[in-house]
Amino acid sequence: MIAKLVRNARIYTAEGSSPSSGEAQGSVRFYPDGAMIIKNGLVEDIGPWAEIEKKAASLEFDEEIDCDGRCVIPGFVDPHTHMCFARRREGEFSLRLAGTPYLEILQKGGGILSSVRAVKEASDDDLFENTLSLALSALSMGTTTLEIKSGYGLDTETELKMLSVIRQVGLESPLDVVPTFMGAHAVPEEYKGRPEEFVDLIVNEMLPAAKKQGIAAFCDVFCEEGVFSVAHTERILTEAGKLGFGLKVHADEVHDTGGAALAARVGAVSAEHLLAASDEGLAAMAGAGVTAILLPATAYSLRKPYARARAMIDLGVPAALATDCNPGSSFTESMPFVFGLGVMAMGLTVEEALVAATKNSACAIGAGDRCGTLERGKNADFLVLDGETPAIIAYHAGVSPVDEVYKKGERVA
Repeated sequence: MIAKLVRNARIYTAEGSSPSSGEAQGSVRFYPDGAMIIKNGLVEDIGPWAEIEKKAASLEFDEEIDCDGRCVIPGFVDPHTHMCFARRREGEFSLRLAGTPYLEILQKGGGILSSVRAVKEASDDDLFENTLSLALSALSMGTTTLEIKSGYGLDTETELKMLSVIRQVGLESPLDVVPTFMGAHAVPEEYKGRPEEFVDLIVNEMLPAAKKQGIAAFCDVFCEEGVFSVAHTERILTEAGKLGFGLKVHADEVHDTGGAALAARVGAVSAEHLLAASDEGLAAMAGAGVTAILLPATAYSLRKPYARARAMIDLGVPAALATDCNPGSSFTESMPFVFGLGVMAMGLTVEEALVAATKNSACAIGAGDRCGTLERGKNADFLVLDGETPAIIAYHAGVSPVDEVYKKGERVA
């Protein structure tokens, strides 16, 4: 047994294994002179030093970690990324700056479709190395658990290739990686004008193949005008649910198509983006307990109005934060940057942003029982910050305030 003692820490953490919403979105426990006992990578005990000291006196530790009065928070959980890709898309960034709409770029064969071509041309090794590099960069900035979607394949063989690479990143890095199948990310060029036929392929071939492969935990669909309709999305997710996948929806990013309400109707764990979601759709999500995964770096990159985080919280929708790391609309793997945008651009309090970037994000990928909070029996995934409170993440803008990253009690960055 490996035992470690963390002391002299200002610990801030949410509690519980279900997503927080409403007033509870900002509920955070604070231990001003906090300490943790870690055994075999799990939190054995946590609390004020005055209490932990008594238990620690009778134990022998392999390591003592003195935090020097710095702030300690749970490791960030990034519940929405597309970081498994082969090439960047800097040229499209310039097009968007010049005023070309994102959906217009997609309709002309750019956007997601250009990444699809690059992934099909890339070797497994090259795709793995690029994805691993981004994952390790995220780790250095405090992300200890993340989700990675497929979706740059759009055929069965390449989607399975991507899922294999995503699994390998989890095996060969300290991060816990949750894979999501997203064959319904765009309609491929060969099915242009025939989306129903591509939906048939997804339902009849791709989903069963992904289930047989046994890697993907979730199925996601891009429900948007010009991509997949609400009817297409519901058909795909209904079949995915029958196969045992957890369900997610890219919903109401550009237009209010009813994606938020669909997420509630099919029992999705999360709806993601939601820049154009209506109050009715959000109320349906609240009633069904669907978590809103907010992606402020995407709105920042696309120069769009941000999702209405305050309205969501007021309506009782659990809010999570994620990077949406991808080569087109949000090329960042920095959760500190996203945290800062959540506070400064979306009106979240520091405490609400902390819950959104840790506990609620963990729940949004089915990991709330093992990470996202610092509590007895959960992974000892924690960050030591260069500051006294989590406010440092938004306050010290443009940098990562993460001094040390610990995954299951081991310092990994």
